[in-house]
Amino acid sequence: MSILSWGTIKSLIIVFGPFFLPKIISFYRRVRHAPTQPGRQPIRPLPPAASRALVLLAAVSIAFLVKSLPLPGLAPENVFVATDSRLQIPTDVLFNRLASLRPDGALTARDESLRARFVNLESRLLYLAYGPAALADCAFCSSDEPSSYLCYALVDVAAAHLLNVALLALATSRGLAGRDGRPWRGKAILASVVLAALDAYLLTSHDYQANARALRLADLDFFHWRTRAYRYASFALLDAGFAAALFLSATRRAFASPRPLAERVDSINKNLAAGVRSRLGAAAIVKNAVSRDAELMRRAQAYWAHEIAVMGGALEDREVVEGIKDAMESRIDMKAISADAEKYAKAMLESVGGDEE
Repeated sequence: MSILSWGTIKSLIIVFGPFFLPKIISFYRRVRHAPTQPGRQPIRPLPPAASRALVLLAAVSIAFLVKSLPLPGLAPENVFVATDSRLQIPTDVLFNRLASLRPDGALTARDESLRARFVNLESRLLYLAYGPAALADCAFCSSDEPSSYLCYALVDVAAAHLLNVALLALATSRGLAGRDGRPWRGKAILASVVLAALDAYLLTSHDYQANARALRLADLDFFHWRTRAYRYASFALLDAGFAAALFLSATRRAFASPRPLAERVDSINKNLAAGVRSRLGAAAIVKNAVSRDAELMRRAQAYWAHEIAVMGGALEDREVVEGIKDAMESRIDMKAISADAEKYAKAMLESVGGDEE
């Protein structure tokens, strides 16, 4: 039994697909063409601080993914699966089969504690819903009060989510990720809280007595083991997603906000100033070299004397003078300038007259 059947998934895709597909395509195009946008920050190598955070997130994601696998020693043992037994099997027969799987044929202390709790069908249903730790380790729990097992299981689930929140907060902290982790810190914590709320809802809304009608092992819903696998797989997916987002934002490949206009103007001014300084320096070097060489100095003086003579002759030409005059008159509105000057003079005279009175 699964939380979402394939038919439900197809229905969700049909309903929400037309809404999300255009947004996904638009996001892909925006990310693809983002480097050509004006004000876009250039792509840069991964900063050392962000690389440390990525190493942590990658290691945590791999650890959670491995922990979600049903491997011996990583996942809690399911006595019904281990002994290939149905739910209604007698307790003595069940634990005799379990003892045959143990070293030297002896039950462990955990097995004995679990055996003492398997007093009725209700306790076995609670075992399938909340796991072996709740049945064997909870000192205040009783099958007469099923909610006590739920509270114990909720605390265990909350501890797992708090661990993931702490790891995400550490990975996005300023001390580890630097300035690049700051934009993702709140989003990571919010996503973790939403995931924890969803997990708690699934646990509290689960009908643990649904397994009472199962007559075969294949018909049982091992809710605790299934949700545990989904929980750690979702942790791995969440951490890997934030690792990818941190990588894209830290290298300015995506999610990088354009630089402020003032910063861009300041950068352009600095580049222009650097270019002007380099050209002035080159001109000073050339001038110094010319002044130190007699032949170059003579040729430079001859050049400038020729330029002065040419420009002086051109400016004395009547056609040139008239052309300059026409250009100045067509570009400058002398009437408007005169009117503005007259208004300014009147205003000044009025202010002076007012002061004298």
